[in-house]
Amino acid sequence: MVELETPRLNPVFHALGDATRRRMLRELALGERTVGELAEPFAISLAAASKHIKALENAGLIRREVRGRTHLCRLDPGPLASAHQWLSFYERFWTERLDVLEWLLRKEDKRQSPKKG
Repeated sequence: MVELETPRLNPVFHALGDATRRRMLRELALGERTVGELAEPFAISLAAASKHIKALENAGLIRREVRGRTHLCRLDPGPLASAHQWLSFYERFWTERLDVLEWLLRKEDKRQSPKKG
């Protein structure tokens, strides 16, 4: 069942809940970046960027490699696939309900429309 997987998804959804971290992930989808490169588009300090990166690391969404004094970050999409699987359950749930609603509304429209003849 999908619900049993939610505890390990909590850090993923926490990380995705912040616009700065989502934008960092988008950048990392284009290739590895240094902490400085990830911080650059934002008006934040390197320390603040590091906190965002740590949240992404805790969620397993990125991997950080230290090369000398440079910290390189790389996207790890695995947890995103798990989150997508979890969300897909609810997408199907709502799609089915909206399909039924559409069917009922169309049926009601046909019932109320004046008959031609």
